[in-house]
Amino acid sequence: MELHDVEPPLASDQRFEGLLGLEFTELSAETVRARVPVREELLQPTGRIHGGVYAAIAESLASRGTADAVIPANQVAVGLSNQTSFLRPLAAGHITSVATRRHRGRTTWVWDVDHLDDAGRRCAVSRVTIAVREG
Repeated sequence: MELHDVEPPLASDQRFEGLLGLEFTELSAETVRARVPVREELLQPTGRIHGGVYAAIAESLASRGTADAVIPANQVAVGLSNQTSFLRPLAAGHITSVATRRHRGRTTWVWDVDHLDDAGRRCAVSRVTIAVREG
C-alpha cells in the first residue's frame, strides 16, 4: 500500500501528528518512516527532547501502519501498549523514526521503532502493540 492509498479523515497538520510536526516519508504494512524537526516546544526544561515525544511518534507510526492495512476491511487500529527506552539525549536537528512490524496477528500488531538523530545514532527505542478491532 502506498503512502496516500488510505486517506485519514483529517489532514496530518490538523491532528496530533501536526502538533509534533510529523512528516511521513515511507508507509507500508511492514515499515513506516517519519521525521520530526526538533524545536523548542518539544524540549524538556533541560533542553533535550521530552521522552513523551518519542513515545508519541512511535504510537503514531505503528497506528498509521496498522490502520492503513486494516481500514479497507472495516477495522480500526488503536494503541494497546507503548514502551520506550531512552538511549542518548537529542537537543537539535531532526528525529528520524523507523517503525518495523514484527507481528501481524488477527487482533494485534507489534512494531519496533528506532528513533535516530541526524548522524544516524539511535536515541531511543520503542515497542508498540496495536489492537485491531471491528470498525
